[in-house]
Amino acid sequence: MIKLGFIGAGNMGSAIMKGIAAGSLEAEVYAYDKDAEKLAAAPAKPCKSEAELVSVCKYVLLAVKPQVLGDVLDALKPAVTPDTVFISICAGISEKFIRSRTIPDAKVVLVMPNTPMMLGMGASAMSTDDKTTAEEFAFAKSVIESCGIAEIVPIDKMKEIICINGSSPAFIYLFAKGFVDYAAANGIDPDAAMKLFAATLKGSAEMLTSSGMTVDQLIKQVSSPGGTTIAGLDKLYEGNLTDDVNAACEACTRRAYELSQ
Repeated sequence: MIKLGFIGAGNMGSAIMKGIAAGSLEAEVYAYDKDAEKLAAAPAKPCKSEAELVSVCKYVLLAVKPQVLGDVLDALKPAVTPDTVFISICAGISEKFIRSRTIPDAKVVLVMPNTPMMLGMGASAMSTDDKTTAEEFAFAKSVIESCGIAEIVPIDKMKEIICINGSSPAFIYLFAKGFVDYAAANGIDPDAAMKLFAATLKGSAEMLTSSGMTVDQLIKQVSSPGGTTIAGLDKLYEGNLTDDVNAACEACTRRAYELSQ
């Protein structure tokens, strides 16, 4: 039986553990967290320290805040072997950083998840290099896919992808707030407006992935000449919405590089 250990049993770590528990992935799951309450609630066998977990498990999923990862890696370093495979969901952390605090040839799989993972609807970007075997990467991918989808991106684009799937839920929520606030200001029940808009988001997402149409074709399908949608689109184009999105993405990526220093 493959042994998989989680260092960190917070929202994201516990979401993946629950996804594994509810699915068909064959793995013996262990966990360590400094918070005894979180550790007790995790659907995993508890370990007493980071090093103990690494000594037991071939696969080690790092699910802690990026700013504390250095101390975590220092604590587990004595137990790391050339066979250890790290699966990191720490935003902005590179494989070079993990190797610098463990062993030079450590096997590292990088993952950029997002919070919908907590509902089993995650969208995660994944990457690795040639130090990890195809079999090891396939197992890591199956772990992440236990609570959503995963797409492979080049390892040198793991900071650029953050805005696309990792940060974008917050951008989408802000977009949604604008519509719901408009509804409330015009005497429409905010709860009803939120349900309608959220369902529209789900349907629109399905159209993007399953309709076979391009984004421009989908926009045109909704937009009757001289109609209400065109009137609204004109204002969004006037405000340079796509330029604002690009600026937000660039700011997000820039910050990811700053945090990785």
